[in-house]
Amino acid sequence: MTYADLILEWFDKNKRDMPWRRTSDPYCIWVSEVMLQQTQVVTVIPYYLRFIERFPNVSALAEASLEEVHNYWQGLGYYRRGENLWKGAKLIVDKWQGEFPRDPKLIKEIPGIGPYTLGAICSIALHLPLPAVDGNVMRILARQFCIGEDIANPKNRKLFEDKVMELMPNDPNRFNQALMELGALICTPKNPNCKECPMKPICEAYQKNVQEEYPVKLKKVKAVELNYKVLLIEKGSKIGMIKRPEEGLLANLWGFPMIEEKDWESIDLEAIKPVYLEQVTHVFTHRKWQMKPVILNWSQPLEKTLGPLLQEQGEIQYIEKNNLKNLPIATAFKKVMKKKQVTV
Repeated sequence: MTYADLILEWFDKNKRDMPWRRTSDPYCIWVSEVMLQQTQVVTVIPYYLRFIERFPNVSALAEASLEEVHNYWQGLGYYRRGENLWKGAKLIVDKWQGEFPRDPKLIKEIPGIGPYTLGAICSIALHLPLPAVDGNVMRILARQFCIGEDIANPKNRKLFEDKVMELMPNDPNRFNQALMELGALICTPKNPNCKECPMKPICEAYQKNVQEEYPVKLKKVKAVELNYKVLLIEKGSKIGMIKRPEEGLLANLWGFPMIEEKDWESIDLEAIKPVYLEQVTHVFTHRKWQMKPVILNWSQPLEKTLGPLLQEQGEIQYIEKNNLKNLPIATAFKKVMKKKQVTV
């Protein structure tokens, strides 16, 4: 049996039932692949179903506001993904009259579509022979063929893409999905289930008993730790919120004003009478926020004391606590809200 025969036979018997596997609509495949970036399948499924119900096609997504899209994305994290979907939908409507393009060169123009997502959409939805190589695929190929190149180095991606194309049969749809599924269910990052693996007969790492030595991957850069005071400024039944800028971390999402720890030390605390809550930690890819929530009551002295430190963050808007559920609030700040028992 060929490589493709082995993996496709296993896939047909063991593939998981996922809602995006019941359609060949490139729009739905696109949405699912974007949601699945750095997010587990079990987490994505309810978000996907809810998103597709509200935005069933490109036109529906393009007509929505960015804030509504963010609302439907709340809890998934990496909000730029949802924003790119929205921007991409607008591009498709403006440039191709709402018809998802079939040409890979055109699909590449859509915001947020990189090599892996391009390959996944083209092979799964359009049955085009393109590789869909992510960390899962590089891991299993590195083990099966004892490929010693660093998978964290972008320069080595083409090596793995070429290997996929060398192995690919005349069914790119099932083949690429089978590779992904094998990496998710059997050839996992730690403790791979080699006894149940259909690729044992051809896996060089298994034959040599060196599975744990592959793939080669350089250590991640340690996240930079940043310390903030997060200000919960109450004004009667309202609380102060800031909409973050259109670019940068947590773009276009809402949160609380923050002051770096080093700047907080210079403030006249007697004038603002802070009440401290338990510290909250939120980890991003390359940074870690240590956030100390501080309850403050609005007053003229408070505004005078903190004003200069808050000006660069944008205008503080005082919003009824009951209306917070209508805002796309970043997960980091939702953690803070739990400490204050502010619900959305």
